[in-house]
Amino acid sequence: MTGLSLAERIKIRTLSAEQARRSALTRALSSPLLRWRYGSASADQILIVPQELRAADPSFWFEVESDHFGLASEIADLKGASPFGIVPPSDAWARELHGFGWLRHLAAAESDDASAAARQYVLDWIKINRTPRGIAAEPAVIGRRLMSWIAHANMLLEGTDAKTYTTIMSSVGEQVLVLNATWRNAPDGVPRMVSLIALVLADLAVSGHDRQIADAEAALVSELKRQILDDGGHVSRNPSVLADLVLDLLPLGQCFQARGRQAPEEVADVCKKALAFLRFMRLGDGMLARFNGVSTGSPAGLATVLGYSAGELDAVGSADASGYARLERGETVIIADTGTPPALEVATEAQAGALSFEMTSRARLIFVNGGFPGPADSTWNSVARATASHNTLCLAETSSSRLVRHAKLENIVGGLPIRGPDMVAARLSDEGGKAVLAGSHDGYAQRFGLMHFRRIGLSQNGDTVEGIDRLEPPQGRLRLKADLPYAIHFHLHPDCRCERLPQRGACRILVNDGQVWTFTAEGADLTIEDGLYFVDSAGPRPSVQIVLRGATFGESEIRWRAVGTFATDGLPPLPTKG
Repeated sequence: MTGLSLAERIKIRTLSAEQARRSALTRALSSPLLRWRYGSASADQILIVPQELRAADPSFWFEVESDHFGLASEIADLKGASPFGIVPPSDAWARELHGFGWLRHLAAAESDDASAAARQYVLDWIKINRTPRGIAAEPAVIGRRLMSWIAHANMLLEGTDAKTYTTIMSSVGEQVLVLNATWRNAPDGVPRMVSLIALVLADLAVSGHDRQIADAEAALVSELKRQILDDGGHVSRNPSVLADLVLDLLPLGQCFQARGRQAPEEVADVCKKALAFLRFMRLGDGMLARFNGVSTGSPAGLATVLGYSAGELDAVGSADASGYARLERGETVIIADTGTPPALEVATEAQAGALSFEMTSRARLIFVNGGFPGPADSTWNSVARATASHNTLCLAETSSSRLVRHAKLENIVGGLPIRGPDMVAARLSDEGGKAVLAGSHDGYAQRFGLMHFRRIGLSQNGDTVEGIDRLEPPQGRLRLKADLPYAIHFHLHPDCRCERLPQRGACRILVNDGQVWTFTAEGADLTIEDGLYFVDSAGPRPSVQIVLRGATFGESEIRWRAVGTFATDGLPPLPTKG
């Protein structure tokens, strides 16, 4: 445990003991002696078919007809085989395959052949996985599979012969029992939540399983209270997980109603708070700000999720519990990361972006973080999580957070968590119509004895952004034995261009809709460098970044300013970089 603090050692031991307890309980509940507690594995019928709210792509069927199975940003060539009979190209692809979320695409094709193929794939899975193991047996994957099969029960069961019907329903009943016994083994965070949502939905929708619903409902309510923060954010600090959560909880509420039962008030409450938080985290381009695991997505998809609010959302004035701040003036929106990393057990996608920000102007992305790579580009994860991939200050070419490399911990939480900073403080205020964010963090205090202080001001009409970045000790004065290099990164969206101006420390940002932002800096050398934008659907995309470089002896102050000018509506867009 070299390099770990005493608190982290205690945390790992606690997590290890909790994992051992859950595993022992799961083994006991899975034994023939105790499985009776969950009733019979038989399932005669699906009583309720919940609505599938996720968008569907009918073209998926045309790809399947061509023997291509595209999941998790990767395409597998089936070469005439079942997708369950090939070596999966990645674990992410396998999880999506065994979760069967893609059934909605086959249903959307509205083709008898597509429906027949869907039934055959389900039968293939049952035949190959008589004793599920590995990824197929992960609780969250079982949960996703049950939700998908139940939501598409009409396609899978209507008009089938008695043997097919019995085979599918018997598998559904058996999987409900398995999930009842194993959900405790799901990693903390979203996987455990998905497992419990699926369990409650299955107990409502599958005949003969009503007796178990009270325990599953109580466990789900407990997780909702623990995982959803007061402002509607998730404990992982990843805003994007809330969209999927809402799309799972809304059909669950409908199932309670269809069965004549009262849904727990926490289900509707969480949906309302999560939708309000998603609106708070949405920039002017319609997308979520790229912090702490936010990856590729579509404005249309997010708009669809927010559409379920029916315009009844209470505005979220702040997101202090989740650690985000929003500055909005005119047609300019800035969202900043003002929080510490989440607990180790839910920090596997958290990023070292303390006091970083993103900005849109007139619905165009200007300053963007690198974001989180898609599943097909996971080799870039560590780079994307580093401070240098965010719009903030990086000291001595190190990140303000550190990856915690510990084999037992990684096994427990399912990835590499991060730790630090221990303190991030921020205050948002209005100064004569100008929105001002003042913050600091101690991510470099233990290693270098320096704090990072940042102030960002957005003018009343949104056309001027002024910033100050300072490095100084927490108190008193400090003279380092050797100067430390620093770099303040301002990553530009790939659709923006950047050109040097004749005067020292100045450049201009050219946006494709005719906007021009003049960027100037004092106290550091301004350079224009290559960058990477990780959240493009086609994979990492080249971009440029403005970097303010210098060296500090213990106290430094850098001032920067971006002033926008806006072309008339009739001005043609700038030519793309060729």
